[in-house]
Amino acid sequence: MSVADKEKWDQKYIDKPRLLTPRAASEVLVRYAFKGEGSRALDLACGAGRNALYLAERHYVVDAVDVAAIALEALKEDALQRGVAESVDAVLQDLDAFTPKPELYDVIVMSNFLDRGLIERCKAGLKKEGLFIVETYMVDETNEKKDSALSNLLQSEELKEIFKDGFLVLEYKEFENEPHEIYRMKKQSIVVKKL
Repeated sequence: MSVADKEKWDQKYIDKPRLLTPRAASEVLVRYAFKGEGSRALDLACGAGRNALYLAERHYVVDAVDVAAIALEALKEDALQRGVAESVDAVLQDLDAFTPKPELYDVIVMSNFLDRGLIERCKAGLKKEGLFIVETYMVDETNEKKDSALSNLLQSEELKEIFKDGFLVLEYKEFENEPHEIYRMKKQSIVVKKL
């Protein structure tokens, strides 16, 4: 695990503790990931686990992966309070080195984080007919956070390009981010089904 990555993300949660407070799951996830029973899910860069907890409450078995120990501790505590601790495996790992087992997951979600290489590595971890849901920030002149590295931002319609082979696009959207976020930023989301 990269010590620098771990320190960076732990410090972010120390500096902005409101990121650890329980929040609603991603709206696009709520619209699509409603069938749980016996299904497995992967929440990449899960943070404090808003999406992982939503999935666990709908009877998914969830692997929630993040490099920030502080965020994973908040996730475990919240999972315990909600009665879903048995359904959530909080995995402390640098995502630069993460590759899932092939065809293991029914749903993979990545929210508010972008790693194009990770998306490519995780495609094989999705079962046939499984859903891959990505929602993250994109380049836009109206973004309030001006110091974001361009490599951390999507170009318009980039997610369509990333999933053009072997996937059916169920929904694609560009939109203003949610009111609870720290900065006003343009986002992009996609829901695809593996063919």
